[in-house]
Amino acid sequence: MNLHSIISVSQLNMYVRSLLEGDENLNNVFVSGEISNFSPNARSGHLYMTLKDGNCSVKAVMFAGNASKIKFRLENGMSVIARGRISLYERDGAYQLYIDDIQPDGIGALAIAFEQLKERLSKDGLFDPERKKSIPLFPKKVGVISSPNGAAVQDVVNIISRRFPLSEIIFAGVPVQGDGTGEIIAHAVSDFNYLKCADVIIIARGGGSAEDLWEFNSETLARAIYNSEIPIISGVGHETDFTICDFVSDLRAPTPSAAAELAVPDINELASYINLLNGKINKAINSKILIEEMRLDNLSASGFLRKPGDFLNDCDKRILDLRKSLNSVVRAIYESKYNRAFVLLSKLDALSPLKILSRGYSVVKLNESVVSSVSQLNVNDIIKLRFTDGKVEATVTKITDKVK
Repeated sequence: MNLHSIISVSQLNMYVRSLLEGDENLNNVFVSGEISNFSPNARSGHLYMTLKDGNCSVKAVMFAGNASKIKFRLENGMSVIARGRISLYERDGAYQLYIDDIQPDGIGALAIAFEQLKERLSKDGLFDPERKKSIPLFPKKVGVISSPNGAAVQDVVNIISRRFPLSEIIFAGVPVQGDGTGEIIAHAVSDFNYLKCADVIIIARGGGSAEDLWEFNSETLARAIYNSEIPIISGVGHETDFTICDFVSDLRAPTPSAAAELAVPDINELASYINLLNGKINKAINSKILIEEMRLDNLSASGFLRKPGDFLNDCDKRILDLRKSLNSVVRAIYESKYNRAFVLLSKLDALSPLKILSRGYSVVKLNESVVSSVSQLNVNDIIKLRFTDGKVEATVTKITDKVK
């Protein structure tokens, strides 16, 4: 063995790494595969995974700087195309793919990101119909969040001013395209709520590509809309465009112009409606007046108004007749009740103990108890006798026929 050919593990791995990184074919490769063992590092922001096909697999890593640019969320089982370079991780002696960019295989990244965010926010209840607020019928102040230079805001202002000039427009100028726009719009929503300076808010932006409208899919913006105490109308894009902002807002309008129409009533339609109501009220009043006039005519033709003296005389006669009838009824009731009471008193008098005593009987008591049998007495007992006209005390000197 040639001792000069002996190298350390570190030297070997370093040499292999230099070979891999020196190969131009491996410096910018596109690898398709299915994600497995996906392991994001929350602290560093690095993404670790394995890409595999039906036969083989390769370890891969995507550092935080590149990972932060991904529009969608990586998941196990997702088919992707990764672009990067092949190198060796010297510590483990394992070669791996260092990913610079990654895209879904077969469907756009923005479409996947949209569906992922939509599903997550739906599970959190941000789209629930029962939490959506009603749009006020007659808003005094309308908040408008849009680009100060776009055609959308001009359409919104013109329509509100024409339809309901009684509303005051409170405008918040924001960018409506580019990275970070969603957070800026979210801050505008929060400011309106903090200042309480609007009865309804319109978020407006004209049409554009999915990339142009992407910031209206911001989770930060979605949660700001959800937490808003002021009702929000989304007027983003054209009728066929849908964003997360549309789903979470209290009302979705197909265009910015339609949002303005939904935010305020049409003063001309209100005037027509008021005129219609005014006509109905006048008709009802005139009808009521006509009916009362007819009633008055009928009353004027009645006997009371033509000859009030005769009417009052008839009333006096009726009162006298009723008084006589009432007296007769009262007298009959009195006599009936009197006779009934007399009969009952006679029966009661016949059953009175005093009535019995008046016929020669007396009541005997011993110690305040009535004596009904000689068996209750003994010789020398002091008894009391009650007669109809008084009382007598006596001493028992003899008892005859006492039961022993």
